[in-house]
Amino acid sequence: MKKYKDGPPAVRVYTVCDESKYLIVRNVPSFGCGDQLLKLFSSYGPVAECKPMDAEDCEEYTDVFWLKFHQIDNARFAKRKLDDAIFLGNRLQVSYAPEYETLSDTKEKLDGRRKELLARLN
Repeated sequence: MKKYKDGPPAVRVYTVCDESKYLIVRNVPSFGCGDQLLKLFSSYGPVAECKPMDAEDCEEYTDVFWLKFHQIDNARFAKRKLDDAIFLGNRLQVSYAPEYETLSDTKEKLDGRRKELLARLN
């Protein structure tokens, strides 16, 4: 009989480089609910952009959306709360998308993290 501890842990660790103010939302029902999705994510902070990703492969009758938050803290909170949440009958799959960051976005993110850590130390 296999013990619980024998299997790999189901934990995902994110570093500051993995986190982003850009999110990819998969498994969104494909019957024109982009406005409702935007309203849901906007409840966690101001969203700068929200658009469907037509080039992404996805399951039949589902869409993939790309969101950009104004602040990384809002994106972090939205991902934590809405990943695996039920939206119109489908379980959302929310992931960070740091590959869409510009150099200035990355610099801003790292500077913000540095300030956060210095504030905790003082």
